Amino acid sequence: MKYLSDILDGLAFTELQGSADMEISAIVFDSRKVEPNCLFVAVKGTQVDGHDYIEQAISMGAVAVICEELPAHVTGEVDFFMVANSAIALGIVAANFYDNPSSKLKLVGVTGTNGKTTIATLLYKLFYDLGYKCGLLSTVENQINGQVVTATHTTPDPVVLNMLLGEMVERGCDYCFMEVSSHAIVQHRIEGLKFTGAIFSNLTHDHLDYHKTFDSYRDAKKAFFDYLPKNAFALTNADDKNGMVMLQNTIAHKKSYGMKNMADYRAKIIENQFSGLFLNIDGEEVWFKLVGTFNAYNLLAVYSAAMLLEQDKAKVLVSLSKLTGARGRFDYVIAANGTIGIVDYAHSPDAVQNILSTVHDVRKGKEKVITVLGCGGDRDKTKRPIMARVACEWSDKVIFTSDNPRSEDPAQIIKDMEEGVDPAFKRHTMSIVDRHEAIKVAVNLAQPGDIVVIAGKGHEKYQEIKGVRTHFDDKEELMAIFDQIS
Repeated sequence: MKYLSDILDGLAFTELQGSADMEISAIVFDSRKVEPNCLFVAVKGTQVDGHDYIEQAISMGAVAVICEELPAHVTGEVDFFMVANSAIALGIVAANFYDNPSSKLKLVGVTGTNGKTTIATLLYKLFYDLGYKCGLLSTVENQINGQVVTATHTTPDPVVLNMLLGEMVERGCDYCFMEVSSHAIVQHRIEGLKFTGAIFSNLTHDHLDYHKTFDSYRDAKKAFFDYLPKNAFALTNADDKNGMVMLQNTIAHKKSYGMKNMADYRAKIIENQFSGLFLNIDGEEVWFKLVGTFNAYNLLAVYSAAMLLEQDKAKVLVSLSKLTGARGRFDYVIAANGTIGIVDYAHSPDAVQNILSTVHDVRKGKEKVITVLGCGGDRDKTKRPIMARVACEWSDKVIFTSDNPRSEDPAQIIKDMEEGVDPAFKRHTMSIVDRHEAIKVAVNLAQPGDIVVIAGKGHEKYQEIKGVRTHFDDKEELMAIFDQIS
């Protein structure tokens, strides 16, 4: 229980009706989760408006309400606190309710289109290996000092986010590394948090179904850096054309990393093969277990952040050289006959090109590349033909299939993808709606030594069709089929 007056600290009110002199059991913004003596925050979401459920929340036991406007009819005794933006207010009161945990550890956020999960995961593994207690908040999973907590969103809602941060503080964590999605920034899910630093990876075509324009998507990422305090660091990718845009208005300590342009932290690829990367990083030559140019950038971002967090250079490089990336990110297995299978989360045009160009760079000879690719339903439709075109340009054979069609018709999603295929590539493509069959056909088409790339789902262990989720794991499917041909 917390006193409401403490929970409301830092809020600016447009109108008050009642007193803050009471104890509150919980912060709730979903009327279905209301409990007695809770504070209900009415948030205007993308699908529903919490203001429509104020009366229901009160009938279920809410004793105080934060909202932007009063309901027409109110029954029962309840206190109202009007604010200009209840989504912002939710972040602030959630942080207050859990005693502002982000101010009691060093919180580092990672944003960008690609690389967020790998960078955050590598930072977590690095600092854990260096002997620190730390936490991870990522798309793949959340971790609190070695204990896995299932992740449901790239960035949790403010209540869950602060609850998890609070648990990290209770367990003595020194650091937390988290992905910060553009949705979370726009929806004020990180409001009320104190960041020690922010990292920008890159910006490419994605989420335009939500942001509508690329400029809006870019500005959402930039808002995270604008939000940083003066004593934080802002680390950006100098080789990305939007990298320096992120730093334009921030008052944080500005730093950059890169392999092409002038930057504070630099790296050069010496060798790039399936066994790993050999890099000259900040003047030191080191072998790393990760593969590909995109991972060279990820490693450089992690190294740069570690330096800004005042870690020992030699220890950081030794530890990084031992680490593997996040599950479902260029995750590869080799069959008994030498066929190589790669599972990756690539679900944007640039991510697909990154993976396939990496395969092209590291293959030894004329091994064929067979790509299995799908696009998610109820998501940005404009990237579907682009992803298909990129896959065709970088593969010898492409099989279009289902990803998570959600409420859409899987066959229609595939048709949308096929529209991006140049006539010259048509004979090198086929469409198989069933993802299991698509993977099986790809493996059967492969000769010993060929490379099968399964893109789009990566770490996910489910497939969602017509609102129903069933177990489906690309890597499990791949390994089971490999076992059959061994």
